[in-house]
Amino acid sequence: MEIVHVYSKLRSEFGRQCLFSDRPAELLLDLPPDPSLTLSFIQKSPRDQAVQACWETSEHQVNTERFETGSCGINHMEGGWPKDINPAEMEQTIRFRKKVEKDESYINSVLQLGSVMEHCIRQNNAVDIYQECFEDEEVVEEIQEPPSAKTVNVFRDPNEIKRTVTSLSWQPDGGRKLAVAYSCLEFQKSSKDISLDSYIWDIENPNRPEMMLKPASPLVCLDYNPKDSHTLVGGSYNGQIAFWDTRKGNQPVEFSSLEHSHRDPVYKIIWLQSKTGTDAFSASTDGQVLWWDVRKLAEPTERLVLDPSREGNLDQALGAISLEFEPTMPTKFMVGTEQGLVISCNRKAKTPAEKIVCTYDSHHGPIYALQRNPFFPKNFLTVGDWTARIWSEDIKESSIMWTKYQMSYLTDACWSPVRPSVFFTVKMDGVLDVWDILFKQSDPTLSLKVCDKSLYSLSVQDNGRLVACGSQLGEATLLEICSGLSNLQKNEKSLLAAMFERESKREKILEARQREVRLKERSRSEQSREEEAGREEGEEDPKQLIARAESDFYSLVEAEVKRREKKDEVMKEKDICEEKDVKDEEQRGTSE
Repeated sequence: MEIVHVYSKLRSEFGRQCLFSDRPAELLLDLPPDPSLTLSFIQKSPRDQAVQACWETSEHQVNTERFETGSCGINHMEGGWPKDINPAEMEQTIRFRKKVEKDESYINSVLQLGSVMEHCIRQNNAVDIYQECFEDEEVVEEIQEPPSAKTVNVFRDPNEIKRTVTSLSWQPDGGRKLAVAYSCLEFQKSSKDISLDSYIWDIENPNRPEMMLKPASPLVCLDYNPKDSHTLVGGSYNGQIAFWDTRKGNQPVEFSSLEHSHRDPVYKIIWLQSKTGTDAFSASTDGQVLWWDVRKLAEPTERLVLDPSREGNLDQALGAISLEFEPTMPTKFMVGTEQGLVISCNRKAKTPAEKIVCTYDSHHGPIYALQRNPFFPKNFLTVGDWTARIWSEDIKESSIMWTKYQMSYLTDACWSPVRPSVFFTVKMDGVLDVWDILFKQSDPTLSLKVCDKSLYSLSVQDNGRLVACGSQLGEATLLEICSGLSNLQKNEKSLLAAMFERESKREKILEARQREVRLKERSRSEQSREEEAGREEGEEDPKQLIARAESDFYSLVEAEVKRREKKDEVMKEKDICEEKDVKDEEQRGTSE
């Protein structure tokens, strides 16, 4: 119990109340200065001293432990039946239902629940849940935020020897997982201790990969099956094709034999649109495109040699480094080659020669990326050397749009799956560029320095919000793009369609003009050849030609001599006239 002292006193015992009032100033004391006291003063040297009137604090850092999650599966089975009844037997379940329906407790419970259910049904009938209450109000446009992107996570290669991220693939259902292929593409620089594994990451957990894929050779490309989120297909450095089912472990379920595989690394593999969902095709720098059925990977189902002369000669074939397939155009596909050509092909052609439809002379070097616009499939994007180019299928001479030459080499690119006018590019200086061609064509809308090393691969999630970039150091950086670059804008499709049509018309006019110039040059060259041929027919004897040349030379020399003699005579006459003038002036001066 606390002890409390309380003092109490009456107001009358406080004393007289103080009363204050205004009055003039009054001098109470005046002390004049005394000079004799100055000798007693001791002069003190000044000193600065700082005083801090606050509490002393200390800084500490605390790092909380991350909660590790694990994926578990639940299998729901039909239950609630008595032990002596088998739910799979129809007769037993019907007999049990009839028995329960005759029970009085069951009838009473149904009657009690009926009134509650009736009330809910009347509520639903009374309220229109689809009614729009604010139809007439004007839609307020959102304020456009400046383009931006932020790093969400970084997935690092867990091995000591870091490898390049050569391919990225998003899981089709929701995009919560990211498959990353790791490989060392530098010729003869991979060590014996280098890991062959690739990984599947959960985008919420960058600490540890969710699953490990164990191929026989390092994976150069990897692709999720769009129809089945558990299956993947990959292309290896030694040319083999491997197929995984994540439900069956980290070892490949099927893989192709070395005899029937590619001879060079498989740089691209894509799933095809088929009824079974098991068909894929791959491309390699050995100059072949091979079609596969993952249920039987012993040998390819079909083969195409990328020989531009259409003779099927593998020695003359162009090495493929990128591949494009649009599900809405199941018979067509495109191949980007090491030599800078884009080859347009038709799989359903009757002969192998007819499968190569046409070529586009695109870049000075290898075409690292090739993709059709998801909203306008006739237009496709290519990346090679220092530029990104947009093409139209109808125009083969030149691209309809292109970026200016960059200071660093471009390594990969892709369209946004949500916005038709936005595409992404990555460069060897570690920069991610986001281009919006409706907003600006000369410069990227957003440039972001992702890392200090080269970026080699790029992939965008289906909702267009998340972008994954793979670097040379084995880092897969996950970035979140702002809503302005990941949401469809008003009238964007129509504006871009008009832009593509306008640029296509312009290129067609320029192409027609160039053809006219070429025809004129051909006609001129033919005329000059005819004139030369006529001259050759009427040629004189060499002795006559020498004599004519000598006579022409001597006549020119004589003409030059005569011209110089005339010039000397004119100069002499001029000097004589000047002397006469001087003498006349002297005579005038003396007479005066």
